[in-house]
Amino acid sequence: MQIVTVDNKATRRHFLDVVAKIYHNDKHFVRPLDIDIENIFNPDTNPFYSHGKAIRYILKNDDGEVIGRIAAFVNDKKAYGFEQATGGLGFFECINNKAAAFMLFDAGVNWLKDQGMEAADGPINFGENDNFWGLLVEGFTDPTYGMQYNPPYYKAFYESYGFQNYFEQVTNRLDLKKPFPERFWKIAEWVGKKPNYQFKHFKWKQKDKFIDDVIEIYNDAWRFHENFTPLDRGKLAMAFEKSKPIVIEEVLWFAYHKNEPIGFILMYPDVNQIFKRLNGKFNIINKLRFLWLKRKKTMTRLRVVILGVKTKFQKSGIESGLFHHLRNPVFSRPWFNEMELSWVGDFNPKMRALQESMGAEFSKKHITYRFIFDPAKRKQVRAAAIPRDSKERTRQSVPETQDKDKLSK
Repeated sequence: MQIVTVDNKATRRHFLDVVAKIYHNDKHFVRPLDIDIENIFNPDTNPFYSHGKAIRYILKNDDGEVIGRIAAFVNDKKAYGFEQATGGLGFFECINNKAAAFMLFDAGVNWLKDQGMEAADGPINFGENDNFWGLLVEGFTDPTYGMQYNPPYYKAFYESYGFQNYFEQVTNRLDLKKPFPERFWKIAEWVGKKPNYQFKHFKWKQKDKFIDDVIEIYNDAWRFHENFTPLDRGKLAMAFEKSKPIVIEEVLWFAYHKNEPIGFILMYPDVNQIFKRLNGKFNIINKLRFLWLKRKKTMTRLRVVILGVKTKFQKSGIESGLFHHLRNPVFSRPWFNEMELSWVGDFNPKMRALQESMGAEFSKKHITYRFIFDPAKRKQVRAAAIPRDSKERTRQSVPETQDKDKLSK
């Protein structure tokens, strides 16, 4: 077997197409758009290259057939915020062969060592942590857009190589055809009508204001989180523009207290229900198919991408108030039959309790692993990753973010 660096058009195509071999009999797999993957590894489209670097590898067998891939990357803004300088590994795909998997891990780890790293998190993304993050270990059903999907046998590869469970993220599911518990709606309505509180949904005509509100709320709500990085306005504006074809204004809600922005929830139809039919390509024909399938109400699932509340309002029930205002916009569209509530960290009991109060049921679990290169330092990975101090838990109760906790993606 041979490791090959991805450095030309042919190897880039091999890196993308290997998934056809891995998932050819998997009815649940949704091939990500090739352009989405390539943009991550393009310095002209991924701003993380301004403070980081990345490399990609493919693995060929003795017959020259591509049987796996991996990427490694260093984010200089976050790598040195841990006890060990920590890079990332991601986009791992491999046939069911342990020796092949270990060759790919070795390639990524050795490159990270050359960059001065002492540990690696994986599988993660070279970019924002709302896509291609975590290893799926339970719930091998159709993934929503941005949610990591992989074969079950990858878990054994990671753990036998020496990766340790750093933190877990649980995804829950709401059946929109089943009535929500009436007690939840009563509490939500009470919060939604409290004096001095206002709730407004997103409007494209005022997008600049709402983008500023997201930044203000996010930068307050997530400031206590490990390796917090303030939101970049330019990147956020680009994300809103990218999502414009599927945005429903009435399911993006914001909370205010005396006109101060204090919370938001962003929810989108699951575009993967269309992408599943496009085989990773977004050429002119598939763009037309996309528009046709969208009009046919192919997207029947909603996904909560992120929910955030400013620190001083995190015990005010704002989350319930936001869901109260989502009630009519969601249920007035009868083609939506499911809502996914993603990325709830295993150290975030309050958000889990909120979802349970809504009648949410377990759907999936992902693990983000950490591999410390020095075996003598591998003992306390999980304890170090997840604060056990009760005060720290209170700080992290809401919102959820994939930096550690995110009601997301």
